[in-house]
Amino acid sequence: MIQYISKPFKWFLKLEAASGLVLLFAAAIALIISNSDLSTYYEDILNTYFGIGVGNFKINLSVLHWVNDVLMTIFFFLVTLEIKREFIQGELSKPKQALLPIIAAVGGMLVPALIYIGINYTNPVTLNGWAIPSATDIAFSLGILSLLGKRVPISLKVFLTALAIIDDLGAVIIIAFFYSGKIQFFYLLLMFLCMILLIIFNKLNIKSFFPYLLVGLLLWEFTHSSGVHSTISGVLLALTIPHKGNNKNHRHSLLVKLEHAISPYVAFGIMPIFAFANAGVSLAGMSFATLLNPVPLGIVCGLFFGKQIGVFLFSYCSIKLKLAEMPNNSDWITFYGVGILTGIGFTMSLFVGNLAFVDAAQHLDGVKIGVLLGSFLSSIFGYLLIFLYSKK
Repeated sequence: MIQYISKPFKWFLKLEAASGLVLLFAAAIALIISNSDLSTYYEDILNTYFGIGVGNFKINLSVLHWVNDVLMTIFFFLVTLEIKREFIQGELSKPKQALLPIIAAVGGMLVPALIYIGINYTNPVTLNGWAIPSATDIAFSLGILSLLGKRVPISLKVFLTALAIIDDLGAVIIIAFFYSGKIQFFYLLLMFLCMILLIIFNKLNIKSFFPYLLVGLLLWEFTHSSGVHSTISGVLLALTIPHKGNNKNHRHSLLVKLEHAISPYVAFGIMPIFAFANAGVSLAGMSFATLLNPVPLGIVCGLFFGKQIGVFLFSYCSIKLKLAEMPNNSDWITFYGVGILTGIGFTMSLFVGNLAFVDAAQHLDGVKIGVLLGSFLSSIFGYLLIFLYSKK
């Protein structure tokens, strides 16, 4: 019975772990191309515009925007499906189970943001990137954990997964409230009408995805035109997907079917494409002084120092105060190692960075350098700490 219940969770871990390694490969290829004779072609392709549709009903975007605004909407749709399922029936469904990763996630978002603000508080432009080091890349971090095998107990993998999911929820809220453009209230009203229709579908427990998809496409267009970032439409659509029934037949819900259907495409298609399109940065002329610029320095310190300090400190206090319990079969050193791995920001950090400096593109290279270096340091030190001090 226990094996049957845990089977979907183990499938999720394997999927996320494997996709993390694919992400690493895609980012490495982007870096190589950006520092070769192919860099011009790479930039030209990303900035090439093409449209879909007819006449006034045509969406014309650059390749980079198709990736960041359209494909990432599907990514956020999947993330929200996962969050919703976890809160209804998963690791976050019981307060006692959810409390430790929630508290840890709060610390892991708050401390990195404060460190970044402390470094950038004198510059209102660079200060806008305060949320960049607050995110954890679930695929990348679980990919590193997968390399450690049985050295890491399943309870810590569950903890990291839950923490990263809550981090994603925090990122969604931050994007919605802090990184949206000038609001167009007419399109906001149209979004609201779409949501009412989707909620009606949910209440009627419509089990076909097609009606949700049709309204979801309109919701994306209205969100894109409203000033709210278009990826939020994926979040709103996912919240209305039904996940009804008792514990025995939850697995037959539309939410679970969609999650299982699109997960492989997101993990091995959309996320690597995003990494390839956004991780490319020229290292020509780079020096140690470059890393001391406020943006990359704030991100590196936030991801590498802020994440591990925030996650461990908040977790330690909550456990000592008996507000939460230590994960089973784990010790403080291994727990701290997992805390270091939460500093792997990568996908979400790059995404937030693109939004933070949409009107200050000169800082985007600094964002990429900071995210890549901070994530790399967190990967190496987190892996080595667990590898050297844990038993097989």
